[in-house]
Amino acid sequence: MIGIFGGTFDPVHSGHLRIALELMQELPLNEVRFIPCHRPPHRSEPVASPQHRVKMLRLAIADQPSFVVDERELERPGLSYMVDTLDSLRLSSGDKPLCLILGMDAFISLDTWHRWTQLIELSHIVVACRPEVDDKPAAAVAALLDTCREFDPQALQQRPYGKILMLPVTQLEISATRIRALIKDNKSPRYLIPEDVWKYIKKESLYL
Repeated sequence: MIGIFGGTFDPVHSGHLRIALELMQELPLNEVRFIPCHRPPHRSEPVASPQHRVKMLRLAIADQPSFVVDERELERPGLSYMVDTLDSLRLSSGDKPLCLILGMDAFISLDTWHRWTQLIELSHIVVACRPEVDDKPAAAVAALLDTCREFDPQALQQRPYGKILMLPVTQLEISATRIRALIKDNKSPRYLIPEDVWKYIKKESLYL
């Protein structure tokens, strides 16, 4: 079973890595694929180049063999739509279960995504949520959750797609926007990002 973790990773930080590790431990995942976005449909263009973001990702996950970097969105022209990425992954993975990892903020507005109803036809959706927060999804998303919700993490490996699992994880209050602002203000983001990533940022003079 493969976990799919998309994002700009501008830069990758400890919040991303902690969520991926906890999901790896809670689900029967063989690997988590970090897929850096080329041109995000719902936000501004990344600050760092694709090459820098990939390098930072590789440094961040170097000691975790079950974490891999997948560059398919960077190699595809146009906006980076997750439905196209999952379609490509489905073609290459056959009937192997895929698990799209989303934060709760992304999930509650999933109906704003390109061809969003097709996502569940290509992958399971695993929502990394806060244990104490009960965010309300949009009506159409709530209806999909009612139809497809699964409560047993182990059940996801019984079929390649089609289920939604809400899984509480440790949510670290870290954002890439805040990290970039700290660096721009000549303040250290140490302990918010992996040390090797921070060394790379300083070496390449990123986010100044």
